[in-house]
Amino acid sequence: MSTASDEARTPLELTGAALELGGRRLWSGLDLRLAPGELVAVLGPNGAGKSSLLRAVLGQLPLTEGTRRVLGKPAERGGPHIGYVPQQRLFDRGAPMRARDLVALGLDGTRFGFPLPSRERRAAVDAALEAVGALPYARRPVGLLSGGEQQRLRMAQALVGSPGLILADEPLLSLDLAHQRAVLDALDAYRRTERAGVLLVTHDVNPLLGMVDRVLYLAPAGHRLGTPAEVLTGEVLSRLYGVHVDVLDVHGRVVVVAAEAAAADGAHAGVAPGHGDAT
Repeated sequence: MSTASDEARTPLELTGAALELGGRRLWSGLDLRLAPGELVAVLGPNGAGKSSLLRAVLGQLPLTEGTRRVLGKPAERGGPHIGYVPQQRLFDRGAPMRARDLVALGLDGTRFGFPLPSRERRAAVDAALEAVGALPYARRPVGLLSGGEQQRLRMAQALVGSPGLILADEPLLSLDLAHQRAVLDALDAYRRTERAGVLLVTHDVNPLLGMVDRVLYLAPAGHRLGTPAEVLTGEVLSRLYGVHVDVLDVHGRVVVVAAEAAAADGAHAGVAPGHGDAT
């Protein structure tokens, strides 16, 4: 039996959730209870509503049906207890803000007035930068950094405020394999130590396979929530897409092979016929 303290620690709870945009229903009947320390990867083709799900949790989009609760309370717009990594958007090359100042916004970006310098604040920012391998360029203007470097800063910004819920939208874009590992290791260590829930949108589940607890797959014919072994099967994905799909294990990587019929329905298939990673 769950207690009041258990409910207060629950990072996210969606009950009977549905979302419509522009007269089109993206998903409905979604029940998701994210446990403390749990990482759920959100997969699916373009247009399935993956990013919109994160925006709905943030309160940027109102649910059409259902309820959402964050850390045991009705969700408000944003909030200091949510760390958010938005879809990548590069800074203009002339942007003067330093890398460490961008990360510090995760600590005081919701406060009014100018933050007072403090030893604790600097230490927190340095720790977040170091965790994602960004400390060497902490003083450089963000506009002069590469896409991958900027992406690491966004992850550091999400972690620095000690959130109880982390929402990450394609956080591995523009990162090479070594830096993907550094970012994922930092995220994994944080959620295990702080018991934070993580909802992470990705087009490729393979880098996460060693740490992901469950997968939420959004697709044209509905959604499925479960462990990777339960969801990433040919039977399940064929039902979700409405066409025949094979799921192969190639040297430990999940590869989705869509039927030729999927190519005729580009909105349905997240992969090209004959090849592709889980999307």
